[in-house]
Amino acid sequence: MSANTPATTLHARFAGHVAAALEALVAAGALPAGLNHAAVTVEPPRDPTHGDLATNAAMVLAKPAGMNPRALAEALVGELTKIPEVTAAEIAGPGFINLRVAPQAWLAELAAIAALGGDYGRSTMGTGTTVNVEYVSANPTGPMHMGHCRGAVVGDALAALLEFAGHQVRREYYVNDAGAQVQVLARSVHLRYREALGQSVGEIPEGLYPGDYLVPVGQALAAEFSDKYAAAPESEWLVLFRTRAVAAMMEMIRADLALLGITHEVFASEAELQASGKVDAAEQWLRAHDLVYDGLLEAPKGKTPEDWEPVELPLFRSTKFGDDQDRPIRKSDGTWTYFGADLAYHFQKAQECDALVDIWGADHAGTVKRIKAAVAALTGADGQTPKPFEVKLVQMVQLLRDGEPVKMSKRAGTFVTLADVVREVGKDVVRFTMLTRKPEAQMDFDFAKVVEASKDNPVFYVQYAHARIRSTLRKGAAEGFAPSPEGLALLGEEELALVKLAAQFPRLVEAAAVAREPHRVAFFLGDLAAAFHAYWNIGNDRPDKRFIVGTDAVLTGARLFLGAQIGQLVKNGLAILGVEAVEEL
Repeated sequence: MSANTPATTLHARFAGHVAAALEALVAAGALPAGLNHAAVTVEPPRDPTHGDLATNAAMVLAKPAGMNPRALAEALVGELTKIPEVTAAEIAGPGFINLRVAPQAWLAELAAIAALGGDYGRSTMGTGTTVNVEYVSANPTGPMHMGHCRGAVVGDALAALLEFAGHQVRREYYVNDAGAQVQVLARSVHLRYREALGQSVGEIPEGLYPGDYLVPVGQALAAEFSDKYAAAPESEWLVLFRTRAVAAMMEMIRADLALLGITHEVFASEAELQASGKVDAAEQWLRAHDLVYDGLLEAPKGKTPEDWEPVELPLFRSTKFGDDQDRPIRKSDGTWTYFGADLAYHFQKAQECDALVDIWGADHAGTVKRIKAAVAALTGADGQTPKPFEVKLVQMVQLLRDGEPVKMSKRAGTFVTLADVVREVGKDVVRFTMLTRKPEAQMDFDFAKVVEASKDNPVFYVQYAHARIRSTLRKGAAEGFAPSPEGLALLGEEELALVKLAAQFPRLVEAAAVAREPHRVAFFLGDLAAAFHAYWNIGNDRPDKRFIVGTDAVLTGARLFLGAQIGQLVKNGLAILGVEAVEEL
């Protein structure tokens, strides 16, 4: 695809028309040269009765130009009405301009979809920019469960969206293989190792991981080392068992993610990060820039514990960046706090990428302000512009079966795994469902409803739109009809309404990428599917509005051409979400 591809789409073309009109006013001396056009937009008006497109150019440029917005709008209208594709240009309110676009321009968009195929909607806006998207990053202490699923899908869809918008993307998983939890994992595996040797271990002690998924790990260690470590002191086997256990868990996690079609290019190890000395280096760098100092940690807010004693710790000046207190980067025993290790980890990522995005569970909301402060400090020192960094919080998913919560037991180590769910309802259903609500909104996942064949199920409704189109094209071919742009001029208002909606896809991709919100693509596909099905249903009552009109080959070819492009657009959107566009249901 050439770098000029986006200019072939209608919205990008009209953005060019507005830019050219502004340049014409500059050339005529009616507008000062050198104005910043970054805030100028060309988009559908909120009320479609006002026109097809609207621009705020006069509103945002009037003040820096020292002009009256209405006067500038009138001058712009004079230029825009010269464009053959514009049938009317009207000023609304203090200076917004509404444009009405000739039908031929919308029909040309169908030809653009056909020409670009899978590249329709692809953008070059992110060219030259590398974005690190870190997602999942579940503790390597067991298989993936549905608590991890939503963040995994959101992160993976965001990565694909950013790539579609032209960015180079680095998908990263941060392996939390340092700290107390992996020590507990090692002890849990040692118990299973002894069990595999035939020892009676009784009930799994409180505080260890009780899941049966550790049994094979213990068996493998028993086969390899026999009883060498059965009675050995912990100091002799803890590191070895921790390393083997984490490796086994990560293999399991990778396999679970693969069921969802998810792979990461980078697995960054917290333990390796600390062993490399990079955390120490980050601390020294921060001290050199007066961003870390040794100070007394404030007592917890609210009721202070009776045994509280002020302790001097290295503190990051996060209040300088909007946090409510400075935060320790080390504990009193000298080990790193989670914040301290995360700080160094993000510093490392920022060296290699132009922008960072983290996908976190909503239970980490309290950490967002301080880690954003840290990244701002680390990347914005010495007069540099801080690197863009966003944290997207994802709410948990409540699992239901026919409206009733699925019962799980943390004590027994029983939970619904991601693999269980994917095998029951399918990858595509899981992925699309996770994107049918904003990630910060609560979500119910009902096993019955997500596979329901009804318009109330957005997964089915969008898939059905594509399958229905493909079925229609097959039926048309069987009757001797093929998609053809020859008779597009015969299409009426109902068909043009579909095209106008479809034409928003390229600008939606860019807006969703800028906002880091892949769910916008799912919402758009839902709207497009609903519009397609509504148009289809017209033909139930009016045979002359059906896709295949046996007595009119030219009209049938044009409608099949329309259907084929809507189907292509659904396929493109689903591909961003990592969902297959099925041929039949």
